[in-house]
Amino acid sequence: MMTNTYISDLAIHAGEFLEETLEEIGMTQAELANRLGRPIQAINEIIKGKKSITSTTSLELEDVLGIPSHIWIGLETEYQIVIARQEELKQMEEESKFVKIFPYIDLVKLGFVKATNIAVEKVDELKSFFGVAKLAQIPQVKAYQAAFRVANVDNISNEAIATWIQAVRLKAKDIQTDKFDKKKLKDNLPQIKSLMNLGIKEALKEIQKILNSCGIALVMLPHFKNTKVHGATFWLDNEKKAVIAMTLRGSYSDIFWFSFFHEIGHILLHPKREVFLENSCVDEKLKKQEDEADKFASETLINEKEYNKFISKKDFSKDSVVNFAKKLEIKSSIIVGRLMHDNIVKFSDYNLLSLRDKYIWE
Repeated sequence: MMTNTYISDLAIHAGEFLEETLEEIGMTQAELANRLGRPIQAINEIIKGKKSITSTTSLELEDVLGIPSHIWIGLETEYQIVIARQEELKQMEEESKFVKIFPYIDLVKLGFVKATNIAVEKVDELKSFFGVAKLAQIPQVKAYQAAFRVANVDNISNEAIATWIQAVRLKAKDIQTDKFDKKKLKDNLPQIKSLMNLGIKEALKEIQKILNSCGIALVMLPHFKNTKVHGATFWLDNEKKAVIAMTLRGSYSDIFWFSFFHEIGHILLHPKREVFLENSCVDEKLKKQEDEADKFASETLINEKEYNKFISKKDFSKDSVVNFAKKLEIKSSIIVGRLMHDNIVKFSDYNLLSLRDKYIWE
């Protein structure tokens, strides 16, 4: 990161050293050319920095002048690196105007990049974070392309979403899991579902253990501004490890658990090659898969037959909802959220709103 700091910005071509060496030993360019069997113009171009010293030339200079070939190659390489660094710095200065579209402060808080007020240093930090040579290349990297399929409306930032995805990827890589086992995940769904009645911290701790044994890394990451994403699903390690990423955007527990099971739906139902961003403006080609994941989450959380029987009674009092939730062994907020989503009760219903508890990010 910012390796420019440790490399001189003074580009000295090997030709300068060659010229000084010839002056020191009293040898003309013409004589050197004769000894090397090269045109004098070629020697002159090397000295003026117009021509590079090749491996062959370095060996010949070693024979004639007694200076090891690695010295000549080293000088040439250092010169080329300095020139490249200077060009890179110009490129970073040009890209520094785009830094503001990335949630840099969020990355600082999470320890992914260093705090700095220098724009080119931010560019360098972001390049290292994303693993790209230029920030302009980010949309071309497959791992981030899902972010750039999201319609840039309602203040949604594609760059912020790509940043969030990469932060999740880096976190997930450090999580040890068994090889993905689809059957084991299906078998453990009832147990995972039952854990939602615990406090969120305790529930996630137990769920992470279960998911790890099924080959899934669960990453909890704060919501980044202008992402409007509740969760995401993708694969790592040659599709041997699944990743579920969750935020607490919206805070309501029913939204969190619906989003969580929505992501599990993607893992069980859909191609491993895709990156799914839940609750974002998705590409039309992925809409069907999003609907399927929604249906999976709905049916996993609330048995459809039992739900229809419940709403047919038209008793949506607080006690009725609580008792129905106990029967299904889920949180009351899940029932309330579903009733509100289906427009069966109003979002302004104060009695039922009291059952919609919120989770707070620690």
